Amino acid sequence: MTQDERRRVIPLAMRAALASVAMACALLVMKGYAAWHTGSVAMLGSLADTGLDLLASLVTLYGVKLAAEPADQDHRFGHGKAEALAALFQVVLITASAIGIAWRAIERFSNPAVNEDAGLGIAVSGVAIVATMVLLAYQRSIIRRTASVAILADNVHYQSDVLLNTAVIGALVLDQYLGVSGADPVFGIAIAAWLAWGAFQASSQAIDMLMDKEWSDDQRAAFVEVAARQPGIRGIHDFRTRRSGSHDFAQFHMEVDPDLTVREAHAIVERVEIALRDTFPRVETLIHLDPEGHVDTDNPLVEADVTPHWFSKRL
Repeated sequence: MTQDERRRVIPLAMRAALASVAMACALLVMKGYAAWHTGSVAMLGSLADTGLDLLASLVTLYGVKLAAEPADQDHRFGHGKAEALAALFQVVLITASAIGIAWRAIERFSNPAVNEDAGLGIAVSGVAIVATMVLLAYQRSIIRRTASVAILADNVHYQSDVLLNTAVIGALVLDQYLGVSGADPVFGIAIAAWLAWGAFQASSQAIDMLMDKEWSDDQRAAFVEVAARQPGIRGIHDFRTRRSGSHDFAQFHMEVDPDLTVREAHAIVERVEIALRDTFPRVETLIHLDPEGHVDTDNPLVEADVTPHWFSKRL
């Protein structure tokens, strides 16, 4: 990514993250009052989720800012993995909150209490749904322009809020207006389960990033296909990929005619790098040049036989 692109992309991502923080703060105040006034476990669960939304938005804001920092002397590959570390911290908080909400809901089964002023809880949840949908639309417009992974994750998280607030409305209507006993704690347990599932998904994605998990086969195939179209390439091997925040890295060995001069071989490498950069602008590529027929004797991928089934060394 060029400096001009960085100056254009980062402010947009920062604005989306700031919008998330502002909305979470407003909803936290409204839901706090509604949870205290209605005594609803489902509303309490929604309040806890909004509190976690605020934390997630703050972490996203920090992650976007830190991930935008260029590589330095101590972090030659950038700072993208700070997002994964922050996500794992969020997972701990989300899990603790889910356990607390489930415990409170189970207690409500043993000691039932009458919810009060369901109209207030329904109104607050309705406002939350509308506000969240506006934020989701704004975030999607930013994602289309920046492809920010951090904002995309925040967007997915806020999509669940629409379902959670809908569940709160359903619990209050069933419990207070239709007289369905036990609806409120049941919805509270459902919200706790949803939070636990979200924590599991977030932890999986964070661990994949920290463990340098490879791209999907489709992504890898598309990348190799662009490189293979360039003239002068006789083969590609040792193709490795990883993701760090919103930035991707790819490296491979490229075989050329062994009779080429250094200048001629370097020209082929540059053509490949330009083609890949034009097609995959957010991927940093490292190419090692080999004469055709050269066999690496210290390649752990060959020893482990983990070459994907679609990958062909000879082009």
